[in-house]
Amino acid sequence: MHLNVEIKARVASLEPLRAFLEANQARFIGIDHQKDTYFRVPEGRLKLRQGNIERSLIFYRRNNQAGPKKSEVFLHPVSADDTTLNDLLQQALQTDVVVEKTREIYFIDNVKFHLDRVEGLGCFAEIEAIDADGSRGEAQLHAQCNHYMQAWNIQTADLLTESYSDMLRGS
Repeated sequence: MHLNVEIKARVASLEPLRAFLEANQARFIGIDHQKDTYFRVPEGRLKLRQGNIERSLIFYRRNNQAGPKKSEVFLHPVSADDTTLNDLLQQALQTDVVVEKTREIYFIDNVKFHLDRVEGLGCFAEIEAIDADGSRGEAQLHAQCNHYMQAWNIQTADLLTESYSDMLRGS
């Protein structure tokens, strides 16, 4: 398990954010075409992420709220050629919703940036400060998130309280 503090915001254009990342020597990981299949579970969220860069079974707990929010995340890597896990999950659990997106992935130190185009929803930016080993703590992660929110001029009104899955589900 690792600790994240993250924000997600609706943006009119990804270009100024991309320019900021490039100007600040962010490490570009690549463009990932992701399909996230969410399954109905009694608590938290369980999704299977299938992408050309990121592939994982992910369970997480996070409150729906505006502003930087804490998530407890459990990841299990999935190989690119694993076709049986999705079939198994489809048989064992009910599919809740499927989110398809194109995601640009960048890093500055421990902070991960996503520039997303989500089918049916539009353009979004995510800032995800990650404490993978317990050395940073929640306060530092919040400070990092707030720093980049200010740098990107993200306003409170732009912040999302819900996930893409919630928005597509209409709840």
